[in-house]
Amino acid sequence: MPTSAVLFSGGLDSAVLLARELQGSEDQRGAQPIHVRSGLAWEDAEARTIARLLASPPFAGRVAPVITLTVDMREVYPPSHWAVTGTPPAYDTPDEDVYLEGRNIVLISKAAVLCARLKIHRLALGPLAGNPFPDATPQFFDTMSRALSLGLAHELKIAAPLSTMHKEEVIRLGRELGVPLELTLSCMNPQAEDRPCGQCSKCRERDQAFSNS
Repeated sequence: MPTSAVLFSGGLDSAVLLARELQGSEDQRGAQPIHVRSGLAWEDAEARTIARLLASPPFAGRVAPVITLTVDMREVYPPSHWAVTGTPPAYDTPDEDVYLEGRNIVLISKAAVLCARLKIHRLALGPLAGNPFPDATPQFFDTMSRALSLGLAHELKIAAPLSTMHKEEVIRLGRELGVPLELTLSCMNPQAEDRPCGQCSKCRERDQAFSNS
């Protein structure tokens, strides 16, 4: 079985994270990508992006097939919520405007149960330096590791290997690892043919990071 699992959205950060988890692994199933769908507007585009990425180097033939989990959050977020309607805050808005309550709690919790069933002891996800949200702190990840290990009777490490890096550093690492960054999608309102909208704050973060890398 894979030695680690990666929460994988097809975005730039998660693609570099997956390649990093594969680095030095001789096991052709060295990492298990997990895509969690929560009923949000961009997830169909994510799924298509994931398929394109995993069919390309450095992932093709080295990564277990993606496993898709569902945790529908549309009973929690109202129908008018921007993440459900696909109308994210504008290009220059701060990170706090795109906060999704409990996002990492939801992603980690169901993925952790799968890890226990697959006997995987490491679950990695890709928050970066400067992430302002309460469910992306080292204390949160350490506490979740302890709680899930106890509740599942299965030792599980919740890891955030990119948490000391900024996006421009992640881009440079991705280039070193041969990640096809042009195939990744970091956008909250993808357009036709899964093109980035160029108008949301995720697109702004990506644009600025490429300019600085």
